[in-house]
Amino acid sequence: MIGAIAGDIIGSVFEWNNIKTTEFALFSPKSTFTDDTVLTVAVADVILNGGDYVTAFKKHGRKYPNCGYGGNFIEWLFEDYTEPYNSWGNGSAMRVSPVGFAFDTVDEIINEAEKSAAVTHNHPEGIKGAQATALSIFLARNDNSKENIRKAIAKIFSYDLDRTLDEIRPTYSFDVSCQGSVPEAIIAFLESNDFEDAIRRAVSLGGDSDTIACITGGIAQAYYKKIPLHIVENTLARLPDEMRQIVEAFAQRYDIPQ
Repeated sequence: MIGAIAGDIIGSVFEWNNIKTTEFALFSPKSTFTDDTVLTVAVADVILNGGDYVTAFKKHGRKYPNCGYGGNFIEWLFEDYTEPYNSWGNGSAMRVSPVGFAFDTVDEIINEAEKSAAVTHNHPEGIKGAQATALSIFLARNDNSKENIRKAIAKIFSYDLDRTLDEIRPTYSFDVSCQGSVPEAIIAFLESNDFEDAIRRAVSLGGDSDTIACITGGIAQAYYKKIPLHIVENTLARLPDEMRQIVEAFAQRYDIPQ
């Protein structure tokens, strides 16, 4: 889970200032958590402590209202209604990483990812993006090869994962849809050599940099098992105490090395 948060924070400074290279400083004074982190922590809170996703998203989101939420979500966040709004956006995928770490069968992963998505992102593509991300994490943490992960996700979700980053990068632009960012985030992981390299490759695509790096980061953490200490320390240092406590409690509960 902290891998996803690290990706969000590292990518945050490039969301509106895209960079098409892997050569950049990982952290700067402007590096900060965004809505990706707030809602990832909310999902972890539900898994750790019970409750429902609607309540958790509204509770955590209202505490941190200026974190870059999408227009539909921000309206939903501050209204009293709880109905979903049929979104296909990548918000469902950016927040789902705790599901991939906490559940132990494919059916559980698929079902819980849908539950976490459907309270807002009940469009089929919104649900699919969350499920594909969570299942990628599940397969990665259970020592599947990258090729097996590629084949499984492509078969189940009909994502084209045979493209390369070099093919995608030149014409890739801002795309907040699941179908236009989740496959790209998975490909960034598939081409990577280690955790840091995965984040650098994700950011290098441009587009919705923090969210792509967040999705990639969750999968990369599951696969590579360890995140460099300087990345963990810089990530945790940028979180409020209450978020840090949930992240650390989640890692301890599910025996996730950091």
